Amino acid sequence: MGLTQAISSALSGLRVTQAGLGIVADNVANADTVGYSRKKVLQSAAEANGSGVRLVGIGRELDVFIQRQLRSELAGANYAGVQADYYSRIDQIYGQPGSQSALDTLFNNFTNSVQALATSPDSIAARTQALNQGQVITQQLNAMSADIQALRSQAETAIGGGIERVNAILRSIEEISTQIQSSHGQGIGAAGLLDERDRLIGELSGLLDIRVVSLTNDQISIFTNSGVSLFDYKASRLSFDTRDVLDAQSLWSADPAVRAVGSIKLVSPNGNQTDLIANQSIRSGSIAAYVELRDKILVEAQAQLDEIASALARSLSDRAVNGTAVTSGAQAGFDLDLADLKNGNSISLAYTDGTGSHKVTIIRVDDAGALPLDNSATPDAGDEVVGIDFSGGFAAVVTQLNAALGPAGLSFSNPSGTTLRVLDDGAPDLVDVDGFDATVTTDTFNSGDPTLPFFVDGGTGSLYTNFLTANGSQKLGFSARIAVNSALIADPSKLIVYSSSPPTTAGDSTRPDFISQRLTAATRLFAPAAGIGDNNTPYSGTLIDFMRQVITKQGAAAENADRLKEGQEIVVTALQTRFDESSGVNIDSEMAHLLTLQTAYGANARVLTAIKEMFDALMRI
Repeated sequence: MGLTQAISSALSGLRVTQAGLGIVADNVANADTVGYSRKKVLQSAAEANGSGVRLVGIGRELDVFIQRQLRSELAGANYAGVQADYYSRIDQIYGQPGSQSALDTLFNNFTNSVQALATSPDSIAARTQALNQGQVITQQLNAMSADIQALRSQAETAIGGGIERVNAILRSIEEISTQIQSSHGQGIGAAGLLDERDRLIGELSGLLDIRVVSLTNDQISIFTNSGVSLFDYKASRLSFDTRDVLDAQSLWSADPAVRAVGSIKLVSPNGNQTDLIANQSIRSGSIAAYVELRDKILVEAQAQLDEIASALARSLSDRAVNGTAVTSGAQAGFDLDLADLKNGNSISLAYTDGTGSHKVTIIRVDDAGALPLDNSATPDAGDEVVGIDFSGGFAAVVTQLNAALGPAGLSFSNPSGTTLRVLDDGAPDLVDVDGFDATVTTDTFNSGDPTLPFFVDGGTGSLYTNFLTANGSQKLGFSARIAVNSALIADPSKLIVYSSSPPTTAGDSTRPDFISQRLTAATRLFAPAAGIGDNNTPYSGTLIDFMRQVITKQGAAAENADRLKEGQEIVVTALQTRFDESSGVNIDSEMAHLLTLQTAYGANARVLTAIKEMFDALMRI
């Protein structure tokens, strides 16, 4: 090696060592900078024969495997955190079982006041107290429903805010990736850009569950875990048509004409659109949590309140109308007077054929757009539901029933007035009608029957019958509208008087006893949509039992969500610690490296000094 070559090698060593000193300085300065990864000099021999050294670039100390795990767990942690927060707020709305503001406590106060009225039916104070407690529980249901819908509105707003942030992140990633492409291999600048891009990807992974694929020249593609492309050299764009305020009728649907909440659509760089909610493309992260809260968890909470309100109203207003046995030649069956059958009321038909016993629930429908009905229209898992449009009169009703149940060997007719007749096939041991009765809603206070319209649909001032329309059932959102009948408030004596002929005496406890029994002891089936029981085994019990089940379920859900959140936080903290240990800056290590660089710098400088002395000696010769 000649002296000039030695000078070149020493100078290259100085340059690389200087770059290393700069990197150490940057590392130390950014030791506490979030998202900064430890940098290192990338060097190689300047020539094939190993003469000198050259700076290849600036690399990052990065554990890609832990980084990938961390991103995945960040999505899960944000998902669990959002749900835990909302479950806690739902639990607060329902209250602790037995607490002063809890629904079961208010219900017990109401039933206690009714029982006191049964003891002293002629007491004006007892009547007033019963009505006051009835109003308290309806007002509480109204308030709880409003709170649930407020949470849904907040979730809707949060989804919109999350989508805006996703778009901003994707745009920034596109800009940074373009800069990385143009500065590829140019050193410290590219490494800093990679850090910033990773920071943005980390934030993105908290919003959506994503998968990052590395490409050549430090480029990447980003997909959701379901496989939808978010970024591939160009950023896709997400849109969300936010609705300002949601109510119980504001539900998601794949049909844009029916949907009453916002939906997330992805628009690719070539203009293709994908509905990410319809395709279930977002499965974790805070946005997925908000979507599930808005469309499932809070909708179920609303259904629970509506089921309670519906049971309150129907427990006191529903009465049975029994069929009368009739024969016609060889045929046998029943006549049923449907004069009091209202929109939403039902008829129960039981018959036996060669395959066994069958139960059919016939529901009066006055809006043909609601037809046909499926079996989920009632909570009974063992019945077949038939919706019949009554808007065309009895002739049309008979025609529809014969079309629906005639093949089973049953025949329907309208012998007179409002009477509906059902007969078997007339053949022995083939088809027999076992029962035919109706459940109707009492709409007066002097019907001679203790049933009464104690609770009404306050939103419309109408009777509550749970009628069905093309837009849904009356039950949907009923807890926000349930109210004590204003006629009762105006005349509390209606709590006692149920007959004018013979007249009910002021001390008659028949109606208060009936109200108490229906509220505290009568069992009923509750719709599985409320999340208590399922389609095959719907929950059966008293109203107070159902309330306690609901409150207990919400409390357990809040506890489970909180435990999941804590577990995810532990996992994320552990992974972050491991990632920081492998990729973060350690001051002690940097100081040790600094000493090594100082020694190398001094050695290269000493080589240059020696060469200078040799050149000086040659010049003197």
